[in-house]
Amino acid sequence: MASFYLASFCTMVLIKFASGNVVPNKSEETCIDGVTIVLSFGLYQNSCPEAEAIVFSWVESVVSQDRRMAASLLRLHFHDCFVNGCDASVLLDDTPNFTGEKTAAPNLNSLRGFEVIDSIKADLEYACPQTVSCADILAIAARDSVVLSGGMGWEVQMGRKDSITASKTAASNNIPGPNSNVANLISTFQNLGLSRQDMVTLSGAHTIGKARCATFSSRLNNNNNVGISNSEMNLEFLQSLQQLCSANSNATLANLDDMTPSTFDNQYYVNLLSGKGLLASDQVLATGDDNTREIVQNYVDDPSAFFEEFKNSMLKMGSLAPPTGTNSEIRVNCRVVNQVNY
Repeated sequence: MASFYLASFCTMVLIKFASGNVVPNKSEETCIDGVTIVLSFGLYQNSCPEAEAIVFSWVESVVSQDRRMAASLLRLHFHDCFVNGCDASVLLDDTPNFTGEKTAAPNLNSLRGFEVIDSIKADLEYACPQTVSCADILAIAARDSVVLSGGMGWEVQMGRKDSITASKTAASNNIPGPNSNVANLISTFQNLGLSRQDMVTLSGAHTIGKARCATFSSRLNNNNNVGISNSEMNLEFLQSLQQLCSANSNATLANLDDMTPSTFDNQYYVNLLSGKGLLASDQVLATGDDNTREIVQNYVDDPSAFFEEFKNSMLKMGSLAPPTGTNSEIRVNCRVVNQVNY
Protein backbone atom coordinates (compact mmCIF):
# COMPACT_ATOMS: atom_id res chain seq x y z
CA MET A 1 0.00 0.00 0.00
CA ALA A 2 1.24 3.48 -0.78
CA SER A 3 2.62 5.48 2.11
CA PHE A 4 -0.04 8.14 1.62
CA TYR A 5 -3.07 7.46 -0.51
CA LEU A 6 -3.37 11.11 -1.52
CA ALA A 7 -0.04 10.76 -3.30
CA SER A 8 -1.22 7.95 -5.53
CA PHE A 9 -4.90 8.63 -6.11
CA CYS A 10 -6.73 11.40 -7.93
CA THR A 11 -7.55 14.16 -5.45
CA MET A 12 -9.27 17.49 -5.43
CA VAL A 13 -10.02 20.27 -2.96
CA LEU A 14 -13.78 20.28 -2.82
CA ILE A 15 -16.54 19.34 -0.42
CA LYS A 16 -20.18 19.37 -1.33
CA PHE A 17 -22.47 19.98 1.58
CA ALA A 18 -26.07 18.86 1.91
CA SER A 19 -27.20 22.43 1.32
CA GLY A 20 -25.80 22.20 -2.18
CA ASN A 21 -23.16 24.82 -1.49
CA VAL A 22 -19.58 24.16 -2.50
CA VAL A 23 -16.78 25.44 -0.32
CA PRO A 24 -13.01 25.05 -0.49
CA ASN A 25 -11.75 22.34 1.82
CA LYS A 26 -9.79 19.12 1.84
CA SER A 27 -11.86 16.39 0.25
CA GLU A 28 -11.35 13.24 -1.72
CA GLU A 29 -11.84 12.55 -5.38
CA THR A 30 -10.61 9.09 -6.32
CA CYS A 31 -10.15 7.58 -9.76
CA ILE A 32 -11.26 3.94 -9.71
CA ASP A 33 -11.18 2.09 -13.00
CA GLY A 34 -11.32 5.41 -14.84
CA VAL A 35 -14.39 6.60 -12.94
CA THR A 36 -14.11 9.60 -10.63
CA ILE A 37 -15.65 9.10 -7.21
CA VAL A 38 -16.13 12.10 -4.92
CA LEU A 39 -16.78 11.68 -1.22
CA SER A 40 -19.25 14.33 -0.17
CA PHE A 41 -21.67 15.26 2.57
CA GLY A 42 -25.40 14.80 2.03
CA LEU A 43 -24.88 12.54 -1.00
CA TYR A 44 -28.11 10.60 -0.52
CA GLN A 45 -30.28 13.58 0.32
CA ASN A 46 -32.18 13.20 -2.95
CA SER A 47 -31.40 9.67 -4.13
CA CYS A 48 -32.14 7.97 -0.81
CA PRO A 49 -33.28 10.52 1.79
CA GLU A 50 -34.10 7.80 4.35
CA ALA A 51 -30.67 6.22 4.20
CA GLU A 52 -29.13 7.56 7.40
CA ALA A 53 -32.38 7.15 9.34
CA ILE A 54 -32.58 3.50 8.31
CA VAL A 55 -29.00 2.86 9.42
CA PHE A 56 -29.49 4.68 12.71
CA SER A 57 -32.70 2.80 13.47
CA TRP A 58 -31.00 -0.56 13.05
CA VAL A 59 -27.92 0.42 15.04
CA GLU A 60 -30.08 1.84 17.81
CA SER A 61 -32.10 -1.38 17.96
CA VAL A 62 -29.16 -3.78 18.11
CA VAL A 63 -27.13 -1.66 20.53
CA SER A 64 -30.11 -1.45 22.89
CA GLN A 65 -30.11 -5.27 22.97
CA ASP A 66 -26.33 -5.74 23.04
CA ARG A 67 -24.18 -2.80 24.15
CA ARG A 68 -21.06 -4.51 22.83
CA MET A 69 -22.43 -4.30 19.29
CA ALA A 70 -21.56 -0.59 19.13
CA ALA A 71 -17.86 -1.42 19.44
CA SER A 72 -18.23 -4.30 16.98
CA LEU A 73 -19.75 -2.10 14.28
CA LEU A 74 -17.12 0.58 14.86
CA ARG A 75 -14.42 -2.08 14.54
CA LEU A 76 -15.82 -3.35 11.24
CA HIS A 77 -15.26 0.07 9.72
CA PHE A 78 -11.67 0.15 11.05
CA HIS A 79 -10.81 -3.30 9.75
CA ASP A 80 -12.35 -2.46 6.39
CA CYS A 81 -10.47 0.80 5.87
CA PHE A 82 -7.10 -0.59 6.92
CA VAL A 83 -7.12 -3.08 4.04
CA ASN A 84 -6.87 -1.37 0.64
CA GLY A 85 -9.17 1.46 1.64
CA CYS A 86 -12.80 1.72 2.77
CA ASP A 87 -14.44 -0.56 0.21
CA ALA A 88 -16.44 -3.11 2.26
CA SER A 89 -14.00 -5.87 1.31
CA VAL A 90 -14.18 -7.11 4.89
CA LEU A 91 -17.83 -8.09 4.36
CA LEU A 92 -17.24 -10.54 1.50
CA ASP A 93 -17.78 -14.21 2.32
CA ASP A 94 -15.46 -16.94 1.12
CA THR A 95 -16.61 -18.93 -1.91
CA PRO A 96 -15.15 -22.04 -3.57
CA ASN A 97 -13.20 -19.73 -5.89
CA PHE A 98 -12.55 -16.81 -3.57
CA THR A 99 -10.94 -16.23 -0.16
CA GLY A 100 -12.08 -13.12 1.68
CA GLU A 101 -10.71 -11.35 4.72
CA LYS A 102 -12.91 -12.84 7.41
CA THR A 103 -10.50 -15.69 8.13
CA ALA A 104 -7.42 -13.46 8.42
CA ALA A 105 -5.87 -13.66 11.89
CA PRO A 106 -7.02 -10.20 13.08
CA ASN A 107 -10.61 -10.97 11.99
CA LEU A 108 -11.22 -14.68 12.62
CA ASN A 109 -13.46 -15.32 15.62
CA SER A 110 -13.16 -11.63 16.38
CA LEU A 111 -15.22 -9.49 14.02
CA ARG A 112 -18.98 -9.55 14.48
CA GLY A 113 -22.03 -7.58 13.38
CA PHE A 114 -22.19 -8.92 9.83
CA GLU A 115 -25.85 -9.83 10.25
CA VAL A 116 -26.62 -6.27 11.33
CA ILE A 117 -25.09 -4.94 8.12
CA ASP A 118 -27.12 -7.52 6.17
CA SER A 119 -30.35 -6.24 7.73
CA ILE A 120 -29.49 -2.61 7.09
CA LYS A 121 -28.62 -3.37 3.48
CA ALA A 122 -31.86 -5.29 2.92
CA ASP A 123 -33.92 -2.33 4.12
CA LEU A 124 -31.91 0.10 2.02
CA GLU A 125 -32.31 -2.07 -1.07
CA TYR A 126 -36.07 -2.03 -0.53
CA ALA A 127 -36.14 1.76 -0.03
CA CYS A 128 -33.72 2.73 -2.80
CA PRO A 129 -32.26 -0.20 -4.78
CA GLN A 130 -28.53 -0.28 -5.54
CA THR A 131 -27.96 3.26 -4.29
CA VAL A 132 -26.17 3.08 -0.93
CA SER A 133 -22.89 1.18 -0.90
CA CYS A 134 -21.99 -1.32 1.80
CA ALA A 135 -18.84 0.72 2.48
CA ASP A 136 -20.96 3.79 3.21
CA ILE A 137 -23.18 1.71 5.50
CA LEU A 138 -20.10 0.74 7.53
CA ALA A 139 -19.05 4.39 7.83
CA ILE A 140 -22.50 5.55 8.92
CA ALA A 141 -22.98 2.65 11.37
CA ALA A 142 -19.59 3.43 12.94
CA ARG A 143 -20.60 7.03 13.56
CA ASP A 144 -23.99 6.02 14.95
CA SER A 145 -22.35 3.48 17.26
CA VAL A 146 -20.23 6.25 18.79
CA VAL A 147 -23.25 8.53 19.20
CA LEU A 148 -25.38 5.80 20.79
CA SER A 149 -22.54 5.11 23.24
CA GLY A 150 -22.51 8.72 24.43
CA GLY A 151 -19.91 10.16 22.09
CA MET A 152 -20.19 13.14 19.78
CA GLY A 153 -21.37 12.71 16.22
CA TRP A 154 -20.05 14.00 12.92
CA GLU A 155 -21.32 14.34 9.39
CA VAL A 156 -20.19 11.34 7.37
CA GLN A 157 -18.74 11.78 3.91
CA MET A 158 -20.31 9.34 1.45
CA GLY A 159 -19.79 8.09 -2.05
CA ARG A 160 -17.62 5.03 -1.43
CA LYS A 161 -17.93 2.05 -3.73
CA ASP A 162 -17.76 -1.63 -2.88
CA SER A 163 -14.84 -3.75 -4.00
CA ILE A 164 -15.31 -6.92 -6.02
CA THR A 165 -12.33 -8.56 -4.35
CA ALA A 166 -10.56 -8.78 -0.99
CA SER A 167 -7.11 -9.57 0.39
CA LYS A 168 -6.62 -11.98 3.25
CA THR A 169 -2.88 -11.29 3.09
CA ALA A 170 -3.35 -7.52 3.45
CA ALA A 171 -5.81 -8.06 6.29
CA SER A 172 -3.25 -10.23 8.06
CA ASN A 173 -0.44 -7.70 7.58
CA ASN A 174 -2.03 -4.24 7.68
CA ILE A 175 -4.17 -4.39 10.81
CA PRO A 176 -2.17 -3.58 13.99
CA GLY A 177 -1.84 -6.47 16.42
CA PRO A 178 -2.61 -6.32 20.15
CA ASN A 179 1.09 -6.67 21.02
CA SER A 180 2.33 -3.92 18.71
CA ASN A 181 4.88 -1.49 20.12
CA VAL A 182 4.71 2.25 19.47
CA ALA A 183 7.13 2.16 16.54
CA ASN A 184 5.09 -0.53 14.78
CA LEU A 185 1.84 1.32 15.42
CA ILE A 186 3.20 4.59 14.07
CA SER A 187 4.59 2.85 10.99
CA THR A 188 1.33 1.03 10.26
CA PHE A 189 -0.71 4.21 10.50
CA GLN A 190 1.78 6.30 8.55
CA ASN A 191 1.69 3.77 5.72
CA LEU A 192 -1.97 4.74 5.36
CA GLY A 193 -1.30 8.47 5.56
CA LEU A 194 -2.42 8.68 9.19
CA SER A 195 -0.30 10.56 11.70
CA ARG A 196 0.99 9.68 15.14
CA GLN A 197 -1.83 11.76 16.60
CA ASP A 198 -4.39 9.96 14.43
CA MET A 199 -3.03 6.67 15.79
CA VAL A 200 -3.37 7.71 19.44
CA THR A 201 -6.76 9.28 18.76
CA LEU A 202 -8.24 6.33 16.87
CA SER A 203 -6.93 3.98 19.55
CA GLY A 204 -9.45 5.76 21.77
CA ALA A 205 -12.12 3.64 20.10
CA HIS A 206 -11.07 1.10 22.73
CA THR A 207 -13.02 3.12 25.27
CA ILE A 208 -15.86 0.71 24.37
CA GLY A 209 -15.89 -2.99 23.61
CA LYS A 210 -14.23 -6.17 24.81
CA ALA A 211 -11.22 -8.34 23.98
CA ARG A 212 -10.47 -12.02 24.44
CA CYS A 213 -7.96 -13.03 27.08
CA ALA A 214 -5.70 -14.48 24.40
CA THR A 215 -5.16 -11.01 22.95
CA PHE A 216 -3.56 -9.64 26.11
CA SER A 217 -1.84 -12.76 27.43
CA SER A 218 1.53 -10.98 27.06
CA ARG A 219 0.52 -8.63 29.84
CA LEU A 220 -0.56 -11.48 32.08
CA ASN A 221 2.69 -13.36 31.45
CA ASN A 222 4.85 -10.31 32.20
CA ASN A 223 6.26 -10.29 28.69
CA ASN A 224 8.51 -7.22 28.62
CA ASN A 225 9.16 -7.56 24.90
CA VAL A 226 6.21 -5.27 24.26
CA GLY A 227 7.94 -2.40 26.05
CA ILE A 228 6.09 -2.32 29.37
CA SER A 229 8.26 -2.59 32.48
CA ASN A 230 7.16 -4.01 35.82
CA SER A 231 7.09 -0.54 37.34
CA GLU A 232 4.62 0.59 34.68
CA MET A 233 2.14 -2.19 35.37
CA ASN A 234 -0.87 -1.84 37.64
CA LEU A 235 -0.41 -5.05 39.61
CA GLU A 236 -3.90 -5.04 41.10
CA PHE A 237 -5.39 -4.65 37.62
CA LEU A 238 -3.23 -7.46 36.23
CA GLN A 239 -4.16 -9.76 39.09
CA SER A 240 -7.85 -9.20 38.35
CA LEU A 241 -7.24 -10.08 34.72
CA GLN A 242 -5.28 -13.20 35.65
CA GLN A 243 -8.19 -14.32 37.79
CA LEU A 244 -10.68 -13.58 35.01
CA CYS A 245 -8.67 -15.46 32.40
CA SER A 246 -7.61 -18.43 34.52
CA ALA A 247 -10.49 -20.67 33.40
CA ASN A 248 -10.69 -20.35 29.62
CA SER A 249 -8.45 -17.80 27.95
CA ASN A 250 -9.89 -18.38 24.48
CA ALA A 251 -13.53 -17.75 25.33
CA THR A 252 -13.38 -15.22 28.16
CA LEU A 253 -13.86 -11.54 27.35
CA ALA A 254 -12.60 -8.54 29.28
CA ASN A 255 -13.70 -4.93 28.98
CA LEU A 256 -11.23 -2.74 27.11
CA ASP A 257 -12.20 -0.01 29.58
CA ASP A 258 -13.07 -1.52 32.94
CA MET A 259 -14.40 1.76 34.34
CA THR A 260 -17.03 2.87 31.79
CA PRO A 261 -17.07 -0.10 29.37
CA SER A 262 -20.11 0.92 27.33
CA THR A 263 -19.63 4.70 27.33
CA PHE A 264 -17.68 6.53 24.65
CA ASP A 265 -15.58 8.91 26.74
CA ASN A 266 -11.94 9.70 27.53
CA GLN A 267 -11.67 7.13 30.34
CA TYR A 268 -9.52 4.95 28.09
CA TYR A 269 -6.72 7.51 28.35
CA VAL A 270 -7.17 7.90 32.10
CA ASN A 271 -6.74 4.13 32.35
CA LEU A 272 -3.48 4.24 30.38
CA LEU A 273 -1.93 6.70 32.82
CA SER A 274 -2.95 4.36 35.63
CA GLY A 275 -1.33 1.33 34.01
CA LYS A 276 -4.74 -0.16 33.21
CA GLY A 277 -4.57 -0.44 29.44
CA LEU A 278 -5.93 -3.87 28.56
CA LEU A 279 -3.93 -4.58 25.41
CA ALA A 280 -0.18 -4.12 25.31
CA SER A 281 -0.70 -1.94 22.22
CA ASP A 282 -2.90 0.30 24.36
CA GLN A 283 -0.61 0.59 27.36
CA VAL A 284 2.51 1.42 25.34
CA LEU A 285 0.88 4.67 24.22
CA ALA A 286 1.51 5.96 27.74
CA THR A 287 4.77 4.17 28.45
CA GLY A 288 6.63 3.57 25.20
CA ASP A 289 6.98 7.05 23.72
CA ASP A 290 7.07 10.53 25.23
CA ASN A 291 5.21 12.04 22.27
CA THR A 292 2.30 9.61 22.42
CA ARG A 293 2.15 9.98 26.20
CA GLU A 294 1.82 13.75 25.75
CA ILE A 295 -1.22 13.20 23.51
CA VAL A 296 -2.69 10.77 26.04
CA GLN A 297 -2.21 13.33 28.80
CA ASN A 298 -3.87 16.02 26.70
CA TYR A 299 -6.95 13.86 26.18
CA VAL A 300 -7.09 13.15 29.92
CA ASP A 301 -6.97 16.88 30.68
CA ASP A 302 -9.30 17.94 27.88
CA PRO A 303 -12.03 15.44 26.91
CA SER A 304 -13.46 17.85 24.34
CA ALA A 305 -10.12 17.78 22.50
CA PHE A 306 -10.39 14.00 22.22
CA PHE A 307 -13.93 14.17 20.84
CA GLU A 308 -12.97 16.79 18.26
CA GLU A 309 -9.83 14.99 17.15
CA PHE A 310 -11.63 11.64 17.02
CA LYS A 311 -14.13 13.14 14.60
CA ASN A 312 -11.33 14.51 12.43
CA SER A 313 -9.36 11.27 12.47
CA MET A 314 -12.45 9.21 11.64
CA LEU A 315 -13.14 11.42 8.62
CA LYS A 316 -9.52 11.05 7.58
CA MET A 317 -9.53 7.27 7.99
CA GLY A 318 -12.93 7.02 6.34
CA SER A 319 -11.57 8.67 3.22
CA LEU A 320 -8.88 6.05 2.60
CA ALA A 321 -9.46 4.90 -0.96
CA PRO A 322 -8.78 1.68 -2.85
CA PRO A 323 -5.78 1.53 -5.20
CA THR A 324 -6.10 3.24 -8.55
CA GLY A 325 -7.64 1.02 -11.22
CA THR A 326 -9.64 -1.09 -8.77
CA ASN A 327 -12.99 -2.29 -10.10
CA SER A 328 -15.91 -1.43 -7.85
CA GLU A 329 -19.69 -1.45 -7.65
CA ILE A 330 -22.60 -0.99 -5.27
CA ARG A 331 -23.30 -4.50 -4.04
CA VAL A 332 -26.89 -5.67 -3.70
CA ASN A 333 -25.78 -8.17 -1.06
CA CYS A 334 -22.83 -7.03 1.04
CA ARG A 335 -21.51 -10.60 1.33
CA VAL A 336 -21.13 -11.30 -2.38
CA VAL A 337 -20.27 -9.39 -5.53
CA ASN A 338 -23.00 -8.69 -8.04
CA GLN A 339 -23.38 -11.13 -10.93
CA VAL A 340 -21.62 -9.00 -13.50
CA ASN A 341 -18.78 -9.85 -15.83
CA TYR A 342 -15.91 -7.46 -15.20
